[in-house]
Amino acid sequence: MWAMGFASLGQNVKINDKAAIYSAEQMQISDHGWIDDFCVVSARLAIGRNLHVAPFCLQAGAVQGTTLEDFAGLADRVSVFAQSDDYSGAKMTHPAVPARHRAARCAVVRIGRHSLVGAGA
Repeated sequence: MWAMGFASLGQNVKINDKAAIYSAEQMQISDHGWIDDFCVVSARLAIGRNLHVAPFCLQAGAVQGTTLEDFAGLADRVSVFAQSDDYSGAKMTHPAVPARHRAARCAVVRIGRHSLVGAGA
């Protein structure tokens, strides 16, 4: 996993081979962190100790990112977005549209210690 270029990795970290990891250099995974199969993780992410990200989860948002604190968890098919386009109609939307024509909103997402996010949220 070090070959992927993570910012930091703790002990006993598991990233299943069917998980898609982008921008690993912006990710910190603490001891006993586990990213399961079919997850897509794109951008800044900090995972605390003893944490599981279940299959089919998505974490996206390059600028601000997501922090999952110790003992937190994401159940199957949870999507976490730290960035989103403005869908009010005032600007255009879509990642292929130049930034000057968009109004992306960014914020840090923090899932607190011992918090669990239920399936499909």
